Amino acid sequence: MRRGLALLALIMATGFAQAIELSGELAQGGLLIGKAQPGERVWLGKKELQQTPDGRFVFGFGRDAKPTKVLKICKGEACREQVLTIRQRQYDIQRIEGVPQNTVNPPPEVLERIRRENAQVARARRVVSDSLAFAGPFIWPLEGPITGVFGSQRVYNGEPRRPHFGVDVAAPTGTPVVAPADATVTLVHPDMYFSGGTLVMDHGYGVSSTFIHLSEVLVKDGQKVKQGEVVGKVGATGRATGPHLDWRMNWYKVRLDPVLHVGPMLSAKQ
Repeated sequence: MRRGLALLALIMATGFAQAIELSGELAQGGLLIGKAQPGERVWLGKKELQQTPDGRFVFGFGRDAKPTKVLKICKGEACREQVLTIRQRQYDIQRIEGVPQNTVNPPPEVLERIRRENAQVARARRVVSDSLAFAGPFIWPLEGPITGVFGSQRVYNGEPRRPHFGVDVAAPTGTPVVAPADATVTLVHPDMYFSGGTLVMDHGYGVSSTFIHLSEVLVKDGQKVKQGEVVGKVGATGRATGPHLDWRMNWYKVRLDPVLHVGPMLSAKQ
């Protein structure tokens, strides 16, 4: 079992061969991986979960996921349900007053660019491949001090900004970053307004990684990469205050906390 992940035997009912096991953090921002028995179909709420040929499936919970969610497993006409209890997290909220408004919101002339770039990222994250990389262990793409955490948020002049949906790892500009797992590149952009040098990688079954603020992207759209392969370099491009890697993970549109999935950075100075 991977470090930092808890193996949870959650569901058992008469008439089914055995419990379904889920590995992962049952918490806001967590990614869960399970395996159904032959002939079983699985739903999270109203969404049927896609399964690998051997029955594995994956799902995740966002930053503000409600305290409970229903997992349903059916085999033929027989179904059983289990209420999953999702750990609620406390996030770092910073309230800052007196900030000039022109430094808080982007100027009107760049709004169309921002919308266009957001649409590009959304399309890349909609890629659904049959890669099994999502089910293997992930590694840290970069080691260094963690300077930004998932879920944190700033409130400028009483106006909440979007929460931070990744983990920031500080390093000098030009430091190589590697793929956290096998992947197919679904988006390369050299200079987005907010995120600068941007790279999106598909790990299969709706799970993706996004690297932003890169000074260079060293791979091409459509390229297949292996875990540990250098894919870019740390930068401070876009709206960044210093050189760092911002690593984000998604399950489809659901934003996940990479730290909960990859586990502690054992060799880095925190």
